[in-house]
Amino acid sequence: MTQPALSMQVRELEREIGAELVERRAGEIALSEIGVEVARRAEHILAASRDLVDFARHREILSGKLRLGIIPTLAPYVLPRALPQLQKSYPLLRLEVRETQTKTLLDELAAGELDTVMLALPPDGADLETLPLFDDRFLLAMPASDPLPTFRRVGVKDFDQRRLILLEEGHCLRDQALAFCGTANSDAQASLGATSLATVMQMVANGYGVTLLPEVAAEMEARDGRVKLLRFVEPQPARTVGLAWRRTSPRKRDFTALGEIVVETLGPATKRHVSRGTARRQARA
Repeated sequence: MTQPALSMQVRELEREIGAELVERRAGEIALSEIGVEVARRAEHILAASRDLVDFARHREILSGKLRLGIIPTLAPYVLPRALPQLQKSYPLLRLEVRETQTKTLLDELAAGELDTVMLALPPDGADLETLPLFDDRFLLAMPASDPLPTFRRVGVKDFDQRRLILLEEGHCLRDQALAFCGTANSDAQASLGATSLATVMQMVANGYGVTLLPEVAAEMEARDGRVKLLRFVEPQPARTVGLAWRRTSPRKRDFTALGEIVVETLGPATKRHVSRGTARRQARA
C-alpha cells in the first residue's frame, strides 16, 4: 500500500471512530493516547478472529499449523527431544517455532501471532490459561578444580555470589537465580551480557565463576570435563515449566497433547505435572 493511500485510510478510520488516532508533527507521526488504546484493543479483536477460524478448522488433535513460542533456556534442550516424537505421533501437524525472550513471546501471543508458548510459570497476563508440565531444578555449575566435592549438597552460603555468572537482562532465568540467591548482584553482572547458557557455561569451564544451570540443560551443557555440577539442599531451587495460551483459544486439546509429548520425551530427570492419563482426560474435557 502506498503512503498516500494509507494516510487516507487512517483519516477515514478517524472519521468513523470520531477521534484523532495519530498525532501528526513536522517530520514524524505518533499514536495519540486514544490511538494506543484502539491499537491494543484491535490486537485482541484480531486474535479472537484467528481463534474463531481455528475453532472451525481444527477437528483432529494437533493437525494443521501450530505456532509455538519458546524461551531460549528451554528451546535447545526440549525441542530436539520432543520434535521427533511429535512428528511421529501427529504427522498432520505443521509446527512453526519462535524462540525469544518471555516478554516478546507474551506480546506476540496476545496479538494472535503465536498459538501457545512454553516458558517458566506463572506468566504475566490475566487473559491466559496455563498448563504446568514439569519442575526444572537448578544445579550449581562450577569449575571442576573447585574443592567442593560433587557428592555434597550446597546452599547459597557455600559459594561466592560475587562470582555468579548469569544471562543478560530480560531472561527470566536471570531473575529466578537472583531471587533464589537473595541478591541483586548488579556489579558482578553489569558488563557480562551473555545471551545463551552455552556462553555462560564456557565461562564457568574457564574458571571465571559459577552459575545456576537448569537440570533440563545439564546433559548438553555439562559435558565439558572442566565443569562439575552440585545439587542444592532441600528445598531445591526450581522453576515450573509449562504452556500458556489465550483463554479464548479453542485449541486446548492440542496444547494438552503437546504437553504430554514434551513430558514423555524428557526422561525421568524432571518432576512431572502431566502424565499420559492426565493429559488424555484434559484433552477430552
